[in-house]
Amino acid sequence: MRSLVRILLPADFSERSAGAARYARTLASRFGSELILLHVLTPPQYEFGALDIGGSMLNELYRSQAETAQREMESFLASELAGLNVRRLVLEGDPARKIVEFAHHESVDLIVMPTHGYGPFRRFILGSNTAKVLHDADCPVWTGVHLEEAPANVDAPLASVLCAVDLGPQSSKTLFWAALLAREFGARLTLLHATAADPDSGDSSEVNWRVDVGEAAEQELLRLQRFVGAEADLIIEAGEPAAAICSVAQRVGADVVVIGRGSAAGVFGRLRTNAYAIIRQSPCPVVSV
Repeated sequence: MRSLVRILLPADFSERSAGAARYARTLASRFGSELILLHVLTPPQYEFGALDIGGSMLNELYRSQAETAQREMESFLASELAGLNVRRLVLEGDPARKIVEFAHHESVDLIVMPTHGYGPFRRFILGSNTAKVLHDADCPVWTGVHLEEAPANVDAPLASVLCAVDLGPQSSKTLFWAALLAREFGARLTLLHATAADPDSGDSSEVNWRVDVGEAAEQELLRLQRFVGAEADLIIEAGEPAAAICSVAQRVGADVVVIGRGSAAGVFGRLRTNAYAIIRQSPCPVVSV
């Protein structure tokens, strides 16, 4: 696996984008990456196609929007990103599709974008564009409800990386990526597997079951560590995956959580159906690999 040569930052010029940019800046600075800022301009016919608006008026509206977007792109976070290798682009089309296509054609190594969502319930909302990118992108995606709240200075090294695996086929790639982050920042790496919740009755057969499941998971985690060549603290936590992962992230003071994801098939194994819940509930950003 190569390092982070290109980082893509989709930008809508909001405070959410500015918060995401602070994390992208930290990563690009540390890895010497090219940082690509991309704004996707939605054609007016997408928004007003059902309305009775003349073609000349639509053309004028689009020209005005395009000029405004280009000006905003040229000035967006100019001082904050000074000194980095930054490329700024404005494209036209469906935002999620354009982001995924661009990332694929440009061999982007990481997409950094906020989740979206407004108002008091925003932590429970995952925006449609982010959901589509998470589902379809070939490369890892760094996101989370906290990106828009990033402090002005997040350039301090990551101190704690939590890697959650389900021991499925994506686990080695997930740990490779988490180990890359941990090595670059000199961070403590924690490797976590969430097992099924404990049975309730507590008789001897269920006690033995818990022991057997824990021992089998520990052996698999040790094997995975050896295969990847990573040094990590091991944790096996029983319970519903999203709750267990987010609880451990809080306990170890994780600065980022890394989970596994298939390139066009959601998240593998038990994490597959819990990826969005992990992203929404995590106390820190989440990278889905």
